[in-house]
Amino acid sequence: MNIVLHQPEIPHNTGAIGRTCLMTGSRLHLIRPYGFFLDEKSLKRSGLDYWHKIDLHEYDTFSDFQKNNSQKRFFFIETSGEKIYSDVEFEIGDYLFFGSETVGLPKEILEEFPQQIIRIPMTGDERSLNLSVAVGIVLYEALRQTGFKLLRVDGTKPVGNY
Repeated sequence: MNIVLHQPEIPHNTGAIGRTCLMTGSRLHLIRPYGFFLDEKSLKRSGLDYWHKIDLHEYDTFSDFQKNNSQKRFFFIETSGEKIYSDVEFEIGDYLFFGSETVGLPKEILEEFPQQIIRIPMTGDERSLNLSVAVGIVLYEALRQTGFKLLRVDGTKPVGNY
């Protein structure tokens, strides 16, 4: 699977998401600008000493991302989505987009892909879940639906790549 963070702001979240990507065989895509430097101690501490092993791809803009990843299935996780993430039929290689911690995904992107906006059900009037928690929820549903490819589900070592 592919996790895309659009302009992430908090290094601890990005580090934790990077570690989740590594442990699930997922790729991490980061779209600038970031609210931190990738060599920041706190980012690497959250990803522990695994950061150099993460399948990381960086882009200057969303347009740059699109040029390099055309013909792909995109899903945008946002509180405004009408469809719930568990109602989506995920496929291996899907791209799951998450916005920055304070503003979410840009309106222009959401307007371009209105049918691909999905949400995580929540109670209350709070803004949203923590970004790394939200990534984990949606990513593991996508992995469950696709048979947990590459993951150790029976104690054996996973084989292959996405």
